[in-house]
Amino acid sequence: MPDTAPIVKSVRDKVSDAEWEVRVDLAAFYRLVAHYGWDDLTATHISARVPGEDAFLLNPHGLFFDEITASSLVKVDYDNNVLLDGGYPINQAGFTIHSAVLSGRPDVTCAAHTHTRAGMAVSAMKDGLLPLAQTALRFHNRLSYHDYEGVALDHSERERLIGHLGKNKAMILRNHGLLTCGESVSETFNLLFYLEKSCQLQVDCLGSGRELHLPDEETCEFTAQQFDKFSPLGKRDWPGLLRKLDRIDPGFRA
Repeated sequence: MPDTAPIVKSVRDKVSDAEWEVRVDLAAFYRLVAHYGWDDLTATHISARVPGEDAFLLNPHGLFFDEITASSLVKVDYDNNVLLDGGYPINQAGFTIHSAVLSGRPDVTCAAHTHTRAGMAVSAMKDGLLPLAQTALRFHNRLSYHDYEGVALDHSERERLIGHLGKNKAMILRNHGLLTCGESVSETFNLLFYLEKSCQLQVDCLGSGRELHLPDEETCEFTAQQFDKFSPLGKRDWPGLLRKLDRIDPGFRA
């Protein structure tokens, strides 16, 4: 299938090799979110730190996720100054959330936020994410929560966002959606994939109306510690995911 995204002039000759590699991976992340049906028209956002610069990349607000390319990503600094763009603005709520995570957590290089049906459903449940299966146990005692404050346009919310995230790499934004962050684009995607899957499972289980069996606390924590030893996860899957995208439409690399 040919790429039919709006034409955005290539910035390949305007950025470093390291930045271009991040741009390609981040564009791939957007395409994967669209592929798996986690997008929300032009809302929600994924960011990545620009190597060697005090800046990060964010999606152009106005393009759908299956239209985003490496060149169309917007480079912005932490004072909300656009440094390089393809003619589209950024989502200001996205700036608030991602500038908070990337400035407050120097150990992570990428962050993702979604409004999926299952993610929003669990975000509205008082008990939050339940330890229903191995996918959810990965996040046991390693998942943060942030109460809803309205559309994230108030920059004062950044302090509370990063405070609630703490040292974790995944957070449920109550009555809102999901957020993950990682040491790489691949780890952030992997965390989001399994957090989303855990939420889908929970909605399915609760909708069945059957009595649920939950593992005991000792088993939950033991399993989470096993996942800690494997971390960061996602690196092994990432090349295959890029191959998948190349088969569907390699236009994200432009």
